Amino acid sequence: MGEESVEIIMEEEHSVDRIPREATKILISLASSWGDTISKNSFKVIPLKGAMTNEVYQINWDTEKGELPQKVLVRIYGEGVDVFFNREVEISTFECMSKHGQGPRLLGRFSNGRIEEFIHARTLSAHDLRVPEISSLIASKLKEFHKLQMPGPKNVILWNRLRNWLSSAKRVCPPEEAMVFMLDSLDEEITILEKEISGENQLIGFCHNDLQYGNIMMDEDTNLVTIIDYEYASYNPVAYDLANHFCEMAADYHSEMPHILDFNKYPDLEERKRFTRAYLSSSGDGPTDVDVDALVEDVEKYTLASHLVWGLWGIISEHVNDIDFDYMEYAKQRFQQYQLRKAKLLLMDSSSTIDVVTDCP
Repeated sequence: MGEESVEIIMEEEHSVDRIPREATKILISLASSWGDTISKNSFKVIPLKGAMTNEVYQINWDTEKGELPQKVLVRIYGEGVDVFFNREVEISTFECMSKHGQGPRLLGRFSNGRIEEFIHARTLSAHDLRVPEISSLIASKLKEFHKLQMPGPKNVILWNRLRNWLSSAKRVCPPEEAMVFMLDSLDEEITILEKEISGENQLIGFCHNDLQYGNIMMDEDTNLVTIIDYEYASYNPVAYDLANHFCEMAADYHSEMPHILDFNKYPDLEERKRFTRAYLSSSGDGPTDVDVDALVEDVEKYTLASHLVWGLWGIISEHVNDIDFDYMEYAKQRFQQYQLRKAKLLLMDSSSTIDVVTDCP
């Protein structure tokens, strides 16, 4: 849930002074290269609501020919968030994704942000994730995403990420907070979890790791789905990516209390199976019920890892990010879900796929 780019809710237009001078110069140069001679006062700056890691703005300007306004996206990096990822690696991933025909093009970089192509498609809403036809399109797109061949090592980073973020959380937390979240015992929890749910035969792919609705766009005319924002992307078990996506169905980051999660909205067994079957079927093979059940079971176990990842993210963000979001309350909810579910999920066996309609993940 770390970032969402082009949001469905926009605030009022803001002054161009909200954009760094360095970025403004790049925008003027970019407009000139497209045949538009403009000044900084020509820009219309619209903040895009819902981002929890960066500040994101839609920048519009009128074209010389009087056609539809030109639009680009400006992303200003949040303070202190480099603790979560290597920015240069993320940019490299962004550029590689563009070459693969995935996501927006990179149009320019400045010291604390970048300028991206504006995708003319609709950002999905929390409700959209529950529409079977849209969910099926997401599943197919996610399978395509997982099969991408990206440069660099193809090692699973989930467990190292958890340990690194735990170290960061311990470093930024005052003692009383560390005690509330029992951070001193989490090293052992992570070790046990890794041992219990890692498996030799699990599918590994290039995972998005933050597949919430704000990071999915769809062209209404073609039904083409685009997955955006790759800050947390890496190789991981694909079951973890599905688990994270299912957990995100409990969130609505455009509500009056965007930090509150409703795990009664977590997909029930039928919905999880439908998504998983669509995912496995998208490569042209017809998965058996055994195949679907096995992946559904793995996915449920990886919800535990998702809760820990974003719980630690919330703790760290509370101390390094100034964006108006109750990160600490969000973290508490993720850790609570981990504690509520770990005993049952770690006792799952291959003969039983649990239903969590009333017993939240």
